[in-house]
Amino acid sequence: MKEHSARVKFLNITIRAATLCCRFLFIFFLAKLLTPSEVGLYGLVTATVAYSLYFVGLDFYTYTTRELASHSRSVWGGLLKNQIALSLLLYAVVLPALLLVFASELLPWELAKWFFLLIVLEHICQELIRLFVAVSEQLAASIVLFLRQGTWAIVIVVAMLYEEGLRNLDAVFATWAVACVVAIAFSIRKLGSMEVKGWSARIDREWIWRGIKIAVPLLVATLAIRGIFTVDRYWVQLLVGLEIVGAYVLFIGVASTLMSFLDAGVFSFAYPSMIAAYQNNEPVRYRKKMREMLILTLLFSFGFSIVSVILLPYLLDWLGKDIYLQNYSLFYWLLLATILNALGMVPHYAVYSQKRDRSIIQSHLAALPVFIVVTAIMSVWEPLLAVPIGLCASQLFIIVWKARAYLQCTPRPFLGIAKA
Repeated sequence: MKEHSARVKFLNITIRAATLCCRFLFIFFLAKLLTPSEVGLYGLVTATVAYSLYFVGLDFYTYTTRELASHSRSVWGGLLKNQIALSLLLYAVVLPALLLVFASELLPWELAKWFFLLIVLEHICQELIRLFVAVSEQLAASIVLFLRQGTWAIVIVVAMLYEEGLRNLDAVFATWAVACVVAIAFSIRKLGSMEVKGWSARIDREWIWRGIKIAVPLLVATLAIRGIFTVDRYWVQLLVGLEIVGAYVLFIGVASTLMSFLDAGVFSFAYPSMIAAYQNNEPVRYRKKMREMLILTLLFSFGFSIVSVILLPYLLDWLGKDIYLQNYSLFYWLLLATILNALGMVPHYAVYSQKRDRSIIQSHLAALPVFIVVTAIMSVWEPLLAVPIGLCASQLFIIVWKARAYLQCTPRPFLGIAKA
């Protein structure tokens, strides 16, 4: 059994690594083949799509995940059916409201068709991945992620290399959409093989409403923290222009690879085990998982930092575009912000596993004004670095808040402290 688990974990990490390699190559070829302004616009679209997912998803998965973990597969279909019904209602309300993104000229109207299509497809893929992770089908989650993010990145790069007419954002977004459809088709087939039952159950409005009451406070907190990683690109555009947004997108794309590695090889395995250990009152197992998460996060962060700092200058030189080399200092600050974000996930999952959601909500809400104030102050003296410095300040603030919450709310045996 342990041997099988080790193989699955290795295969899972391998697939995630392949996905990340594809994404890593994609962002560099995008910078090579498109103009910095087009790369910047791509970054604005992807960030806005990602932020919009929270409105159509309502972070309801935070409730569904716990419910699935505490029920047998004989009723999973009914629970998932409830979430699907809620999502359809949210589409009807949220998607028309998002026309304001184009009416306010945050994004150009010619990209509206891709924007709305990608929101729906990305949301479905995202929820399916979360479902597979929640029910310990991490391998299936990794395959869906690879189909959703890895395959099309390579396909469009190869296509653009051989056909100059495809070197545009329409081709990029079209390939992305097709990949999402393929990922959804695989997921549906996988769900069929899992013998999930209960689909004939009636939609339970009370269950949905209970979930909304739990999810919405978490959603508010998520909107605050993710708002930082959406407003950042628009703020960079305001301070230093769309071309610099292109450099910012490239560097934050490289830095965020660290979080993707950690999600694949550390967090997706650790936090379900921590939830189970806490619910089953197993402090030794809980502490072990917590310790493993911290050590692996530190090791991954250190190794990634060394490799990226050594290799990135050569890759930027290969791009042959001065704007990326001239703004290389952005990367150091964005890398630091990413490492702080990664470290903050350790106490985050520790608190989350104990259902102490209030601490998470409070830290995320408080971090947004920290980001705004620090960025606004720094923009007076250092417009180029103001946003990355603001990111670092907000992430450091979150670490301190969540670590303090973890130490305060965790029972003494789970901290490794004997009862008095």
